Amino acid sequence: MANEPLDIIFAMPHPDDVEITCGGTIAKLVKLGYKVGVLHMTDGEPTPRGTPETRAAELAEASRILGVEYVETLALTNRALIDGPPARSAVATVFRRHRPKIVVGMAGRTPAASPDHYQAQLILEGARFYSQLTKWDDRFDHTTPHRIDWLWYRPLHIAAETPNWRGTFVVDISDVYEQKIAAISAYRSQFDEQRLERLLHRISAFDAADGARCGFKYGELFALPHPVPLPDPLGHFLALQPPQGPPPTTGQR
Repeated sequence: MANEPLDIIFAMPHPDDVEITCGGTIAKLVKLGYKVGVLHMTDGEPTPRGTPETRAAELAEASRILGVEYVETLALTNRALIDGPPARSAVATVFRRHRPKIVVGMAGRTPAASPDHYQAQLILEGARFYSQLTKWDDRFDHTTPHRIDWLWYRPLHIAAETPNWRGTFVVDISDVYEQKIAAISAYRSQFDEQRLERLLHRISAFDAADGARCGFKYGELFALPHPVPLPDPLGHFLALQPPQGPPPTTGQR
């Protein structure tokens, strides 16, 4: 992954996390011409179903399907991923090399699934802060400090709690939805036919529900730790197509 500037980096713990949660948005942003990067904090192995070599080939295929050219896998340890200075520094070094304006990570504890998910959220938050630190360049491969403007969360539908976010927005992924499905399906070692069918059923239900809230066939919902800033609120909404939902109530019965 060359030191090319990127507009946005999606950083999550395992190969397949990014595709499952944000695959549609990644494909959409690539289609719109943005420079998109994907960072896997671990290689996702060991698992009962895969090998490092298989998983690497699958993530390469998934990235090709989504159109992402800038992909990196760190050497942090699957199953033992934990927030702390070493992990924060490793992720922050990537941010300092590629200087994105936006970083994206998953959000929420998943007690029935991997604890790596929540640790990755904490690592991302810490790495965003570490990225801007001065007089510590030796901890970041002698890269220069970089301040990241925006942090987006991708809330997990399987999270233990339902947080109250200060701001949310939904990305219309209807026109790239088949790419998302194909990218998830590239992880054949992780999802046999029956498991994949159940997973895609659940994901499509969530994406359809989130999309419907804004008048889209499919959408991916993101959250912010602060209200959504709108310098020109009227211009923002006038530029949007109105939601294609039920007509407004007229008061007649």
